[in-house]
Amino acid sequence: MFNTCRRLSSSMASHLPYFTRGKVVKGFGRGSKELGIPTANYPEDVVDKLPGEFLTGVYYGWAAVDGGDVHKMCMSIGWNPYYKNEKKSMETHIMHTFKDDFYGCTLSIAVVGYVRPEKSFKSLDDLISAIKSDIAEAEVQLDKPENIKIKEDNFFREGGS
Repeated sequence: MFNTCRRLSSSMASHLPYFTRGKVVKGFGRGSKELGIPTANYPEDVVDKLPGEFLTGVYYGWAAVDGGDVHKMCMSIGWNPYYKNEKKSMETHIMHTFKDDFYGCTLSIAVVGYVRPEKSFKSLDDLISAIKSDIAEAEVQLDKPENIKIKEDNFFREGGS
């Protein structure tokens, strides 16, 4: 069983790790600009393929762009209640500084565990604080040996571009 910060239902946990890939598309433009936390966004067809048992909320795992190096990631899956989104999204924050944007590139991810459920916040500062806490928790979880081994999965060597 993979580590999770919160207790997951056995049906949801049975889907972890969850591997997927897709082209990076433009999101709502808030990650870097408003939050100072850049995210890579998947198109709707990738979001629609998520197992029905996946709860909305914050997850952690591994990510690679166009078959490159594998980095830690923290991901929001859901409706982003603070912003009252009308479409469900998968927004991936890769814990690495990239020189350039990578819209149109292939993002491959392995979702390993769950941090917390999605919720709304009273202020933008509260949201930013929660995201930073989520990223810190993802760092801790991904340093565990059982999660590090997923970084080496053949999925990341199989492709990207």
